[in-house]
Amino acid sequence: MNTKTNQSVNVGVDTGKFQLDIYIRPLDIYFTVSNDEKGIKEAIIKLHARGRIIIEATGRLEMLFIIACENAYLPFVVANPIHIKRFAGAIGQRAKTDKLDAQLIAHYGEAIKPKLSQLKPDTMQAMSDLVGRRNQLLVMQKMEKKRLQILPKELAMTIKPILTVFKKPKNQKT
Repeated sequence: MNTKTNQSVNVGVDTGKFQLDIYIRPLDIYFTVSNDEKGIKEAIIKLHARGRIIIEATGRLEMLFIIACENAYLPFVVANPIHIKRFAGAIGQRAKTDKLDAQLIAHYGEAIKPKLSQLKPDTMQAMSDLVGRRNQLLVMQKMEKKRLQILPKELAMTIKPILTVFKKPKNQKT
């Protein structure tokens, strides 16, 4: 990580599917870029040597930006959204806009000083993604089984084929 960044400056990044809202605290600078290669490149240029970047984990929408930060040697934190939500509650922030979320994330970074993150090696990331996907499928299977129990019998024909897809092949071991 770049040691020349100003650690008293915290950059909050609110990630959306199509845009990144970025707030630099305490400089009170706010800007938005598209959440694509072009927008991320623009953001990296503006953020170079500014401070620590804090971004909420959003289910992989943040990955392009994080990879760009890593490649540019910018210090970043991938923050747990539950921690940020609890922090918002603790300081009494209830309003929700993209700009306010970016400000909140930067404030969280300043107050809590979370430990810097590092990208996992590619193989570990791939394994982590596979485990995550498996967990998603198990949750889906559980939901469909509950639906089978509580919905009218006439709807069973729409649920059973889905449950069949979730079944393991007979020759596969656990």
